[in-house]
Amino acid sequence: MTNIGFIGAGNMGSAIMKGISSSSLCKDTALFAFDPSTEKVEALSEYGVGACSSEQEIMEKCKFVFLAVKPQIIEGVLEAISAYTTEETVIISIAAGIGDEFIAKKTIPEAKVILVMPNTPLLLGEGASALSRNDKVTDEEFDVVLNIFRICGKAAVIPKDKMKEIIAINGSSPAFIYLFAKGFIDYAASVGIDRAAAEELFTQSLIGSAKMITDSGNTIDELIKMVSSPGGTTLAGLDKLYEGNLTDVVKKCCESCTNRAYELSK
Repeated sequence: MTNIGFIGAGNMGSAIMKGISSSSLCKDTALFAFDPSTEKVEALSEYGVGACSSEQEIMEKCKFVFLAVKPQIIEGVLEAISAYTTEETVIISIAAGIGDEFIAKKTIPEAKVILVMPNTPLLLGEGASALSRNDKVTDEEFDVVLNIFRICGKAAVIPKDKMKEIIAINGSSPAFIYLFAKGFIDYAASVGIDRAAAEELFTQSLIGSAKMITDSGNTIDELIKMVSSPGGTTLAGLDKLYEGNLTDVVKKCCESCTNRAYELSK
């Protein structure tokens, strides 16, 4: 039996616990959680999550410990668990911009650390999570955590020195996509189209377009050409996007996101 603990039972931590409890992993896993808000932990009891009264209790019971907290408070959490961290503890952090060196510095030099950048679609089992580890984590230990995120959506392993850069691509990108979607839906409403109908059509277009990228076998440039008839409506719209340097705006958006991640890590 593998004991997995969560410090923090907010939306993301709760979603991961629910994903584990509803999968085949639950047969060999015992889940525990601590959160200053006891109501959040109590709400997870129906998923077989045991309530703990402190960070210390989580650390003493569990080999795998998720730090499901915001970057702004993780330093205090690390200080609270440092005395109870051993060389066998596997710390899994989902705090954006926080590196493994920082975690080891605040706990023990030999800390086993796995960094995860999930995103909010994980709440629906459709997450896209990027994972990396330091050299203290064994392949077997890493596979345990990787499998958890695979049952919550898609998961990819990337070099740990790119964990800040990846935030814009999967961690923050849902917000950027939502804003893009809002622009289309707001336009539809402004010209008299029912907002609910526009939302249904555009969101399905997003889903379908994503599947075309993953399943069609065509490159993104080829897919753009497939929709763009010479002299047609799509090209007229694309011309305005090119005129506004959309790809450059997206690049600047990603760079700003990455820069903030580096600021948070200091």
